[in-house]
Amino acid sequence: MTSAMVEARGVCKHYAGVEVLRGVNLTVNRSEVTCLIGPSGSGKSTLLRCINHLEKHDAGDLRVDGQLVGYEARDGKLYERSDKQICIERSQIGMVFQRFNLFQHLTVLENVTIGQVKVKKVAADAATKRARELLARVGLDAKEGFYPSQLSGGQQQRVAIARALAMDPKLMLFDEPTSALDPELVGEVLDVMKDLASSGMTMIVVTHEMGFAREVADTVYFLDSGVIEESGDPRQVLSSPRSERLKSFLSKVL
Repeated sequence: MTSAMVEARGVCKHYAGVEVLRGVNLTVNRSEVTCLIGPSGSGKSTLLRCINHLEKHDAGDLRVDGQLVGYEARDGKLYERSDKQICIERSQIGMVFQRFNLFQHLTVLENVTIGQVKVKKVAADAATKRARELLARVGLDAKEGFYPSQLSGGQQQRVAIARALAMDPKLMLFDEPTSALDPELVGEVLDVMKDLASSGMTMIVVTHEMGFAREVADTVYFLDSGVIEESGDPRQVLSSPRSERLKSFLSKVL
């Protein structure tokens, strides 16, 4: 078993001729927290979406848990996996989006159980028991009968985290999970993420929360124009950046 949970080597992605990722190299080891920082449009979210094959990368080698993402190699060529195979792969990777993406017609409890039952074929009683454990973990066990529209943004995001955890993922991806929240609600979501990190979950977080990155991350990658400009220990990278571009970026967000 390799120590790396995620490995990207020379990953490229184009949209209509525009290079969004230009040869990205990245390694995330098991039980580590990695933060991706950088200006809007730098490729952070695209890289995250390539890791669980929501977007297909155009070139390079991208692996999760030692396996190619979305493809298999046969006779020296790459072939895209079937939709069913890709769904199985994706079910092992939790994804938390900016806008929660909860099912509005389902209760909180139903949102957390549905994936277990439909995708993992877990028995309804067992799925409900697991959902209640996770809702208690994120501090929402009293809200299981509520609908998403009855919750605050921070509460909805915590439900989204519980829903992702219910699939027992080996990797969690967070795409700016606090950017859509009112400032006073950010802390409750970050506290859940800190607890998750302390439990040993491998996490990749796209964030503008520099305090969270400094406190929780093992490694920070700064992306700009589809290229990793600088990376390393967050205490070093955020306190004494080497590149002028990162110095400029930090001067605007710190």
